[in-house]
Amino acid sequence: MALTREEREKFLAEPHIAALAVDAGAGRAPLTVPIWYQYEPGGDVWIMTGLDSRKNELIKAAGRFSLMADRLEPTIRYVSVEGPVVETVTATEEHLREMAARYLPAEKVDGYVAFATANHGEQVIVRMRPERWVSSDLGSV
Repeated sequence: MALTREEREKFLAEPHIAALAVDAGAGRAPLTVPIWYQYEPGGDVWIMTGLDSRKNELIKAAGRFSLMADRLEPTIRYVSVEGPVVETVTATEEHLREMAARYLPAEKVDGYVAFATANHGEQVIVRMRPERWVSSDLGSV
């Protein structure tokens, strides 16, 4: 059963690890990788990635990407969203801290931020405006 707008936005706002997919060019399947993301109902989705990463280069070339989040419990449910990139900006420590706090226990955030700052190189925030949604709750197995 398809989800209502409110249900799909609420689901996407939960801290799922999403599968990001972006066109990888002629003769290639889309690049599909797991990623952390941030979303608030009614807003844009944003991800953080390396400035020089293949993912960022492909997103720039395509001008859009999709995310798909799913779960198995208590019911099998998924939400997929696709749309255009509306902004790419340099990531700040505040962005990194916000993203880490979404996915990690509070006591792990400072350590992760220190590690990522020292090891991940320059990062960017890529904002996508949700344009097309696909969602379903398939019930329990």
